[in-house]
Amino acid sequence: MVESFATTSLLGNLPLYGGYCSKDVSGKRRAIDIIKFPPMEFRFRKLVSSSSLPRLKAHRQLIKCQAMELTKEAYAYREEGQSYQDFRYQIDTGVDRMPGLWPPPNKADNPGLQNPLLRQERMGCGWLAAIFEWDGVLIEDNPDLEKQAWLALSEEEGKSPPPAFVLRRIEGMKNEQAISEVLCWSRDPVQLKRMAGRKEEIYQALQGGIYSFRPGSQEFVNILMHYKIPIALVSTRPRKNLETAIGAVGIEEVFNVVVAAEDVYRGKPDPEMFVYAAQLLQYIPERCIVFGNSNQTVEAAHDARMKCVAVASKHPMYELGAADLVVKRLDELSVVDLKNLADIESAEFEPELEMELEEEDDPHPTVDVDDGFW
Repeated sequence: MVESFATTSLLGNLPLYGGYCSKDVSGKRRAIDIIKFPPMEFRFRKLVSSSSLPRLKAHRQLIKCQAMELTKEAYAYREEGQSYQDFRYQIDTGVDRMPGLWPPPNKADNPGLQNPLLRQERMGCGWLAAIFEWDGVLIEDNPDLEKQAWLALSEEEGKSPPPAFVLRRIEGMKNEQAISEVLCWSRDPVQLKRMAGRKEEIYQALQGGIYSFRPGSQEFVNILMHYKIPIALVSTRPRKNLETAIGAVGIEEVFNVVVAAEDVYRGKPDPEMFVYAAQLLQYIPERCIVFGNSNQTVEAAHDARMKCVAVASKHPMYELGAADLVVKRLDELSVVDLKNLADIESAEFEPELEMELEEEDDPHPTVDVDDGFW
């Protein structure tokens, strides 16, 4: 007496595994397993099996062939009116498109590069750089302290206190630039240097030497360091005060370049600071992303042909709409966002074609007349 059983194959065709039970001389049931491998082939992108199913012994090579055929079936892309579908087995392989369309091409990749290491760097994050401002972007900043410092300096120098609109105008400028060009207190280089130093002393006394990261700033900087993205710091503060602040928060080894007030002649909205930082990083301006918190920063970054991410720390988000991205916290950004910003393979950066102007015939030609003709 023989009892047979079978299981259905994963391909949805005839059984792959089967067996039968028999009784020996002693009357005990003994199971005998058999494996059937139907020959498979693809005809017009459809899986076809023959009616004859020989009983074959299990072999690794045949199993490998079955796996290869299953892979081919999964990668067969859909065409109009021609697609193999088996509604008995709703297995979503996620590969229902033509191979080669996924993953999408990397805009930073250049297959024409002969150096594989350089190509790998472009596909990574080594082709973009980040330029950060200090106050209000990486650390907490109180804008009122800056205004109080200017008002205290004007009282010491016997000058009229600057109005609110003037204080807004000198935001981001160097102290010497603001004193000589906007406040018009003096143009003597010695006096400019003295008053600028005194203003910083008043600000540091009001600030108290207490520095703390803005929420999400430290986490975002750690992500940039993980992907080995070069980081530059620019500020109109004196280098001594800036280095003291950096040491207070413990990020001395983070910045590849530090640009302070002594390194540039003019502050924002002039793009000199950002251009100089890009030169020190040895990156073209289009590959640099500036992180600031004011419209002066946005204007300076765009004048330098850089992208700008505005952090809404002291201004509402609707006032910073000129920036390429506006966030409340830096940890809202991802590396993919930075890559999209630093992508210059667009029509905006394509060289303009110069058209040669054809010389038009002069409708009123001039004729030279010899004086001796008359």
